[in-house]
Amino acid sequence: MAKKILYIFILTVLAGVLIFSTVMMIKYFNEAAEEEKQMENNPMLKPVNETPSPTEVPATPTPSPSPTPVPEKNYDEEFYMSEITDEIFERIKGKSYPEGATISLDDLRWCHVVHYGFDGEIHEGEIIVNKAIAEDTIEIFKELFDIKYEIEKIRLIDEYGADDEKSMEDNNSSSFCYRTIAETTVLSNHALGLAIDINTLYNPYVYTRKDGTLFLQPENAADYVDREQENPHFIKNGDECYNIFIAHGFTWGGDWNTKKDYQHFEKEIE
Repeated sequence: MAKKILYIFILTVLAGVLIFSTVMMIKYFNEAAEEEKQMENNPMLKPVNETPSPTEVPATPTPSPSPTPVPEKNYDEEFYMSEITDEIFERIKGKSYPEGATISLDDLRWCHVVHYGFDGEIHEGEIIVNKAIAEDTIEIFKELFDIKYEIEKIRLIDEYGADDEKSMEDNNSSSFCYRTIAETTVLSNHALGLAIDINTLYNPYVYTRKDGTLFLQPENAADYVDREQENPHFIKNGDECYNIFIAHGFTWGGDWNTKKDYQHFEKEIE
């Protein structure tokens, strides 16, 4: 009887131990699962040895390439000359170079230039001069261009049928035209290509005749006879245009004593 009671006691203790162990194991696994769940929901509870996710670095934008600067045009190459070619001769024959002209074509040069117009834009121009002043002519117009001196037109007078009055009325700047001085029978220096007229409308040829009447060329230049008024296109003694021509050995018609030719520059040659 005593043994039976002892066995029952031992079995009861073992059962209690087994039940306690089972309860503790269940509790341990429940706590572990709860802890794992909390760590998943809170990154701060994750173990320190866990590799963190890489931080995204914002991409640095690639700078746009700087525009390649466009080099300024070199206008020096636009100033050049040539002998009177057959093509040029066809343009002047019977006009500025009439039949019977005594100057040889070999003594003339066609010059290509560029200039600033009254609109502030750059324009091409052409002018025929004596070969003796051709280099001076190229240099003069290059210097006028460099200071942006405004010349409205530089065309061959042949575009006006070699009519000096029409050319001047249109404010055209020109040189060679085989003709006489106005109201005389004397050959003009223009007939030799040794004179250059600049902005002719604004700088007229003017004087008082012996009978007291006014000679004016061009005839539409009456508004520009008074040289005391201010006008940016007037040529005056000591201004930029005047100084450039004088530096190249020219004289100015505006310095003449009685007849005033404000448009006119000429050069004597040996």
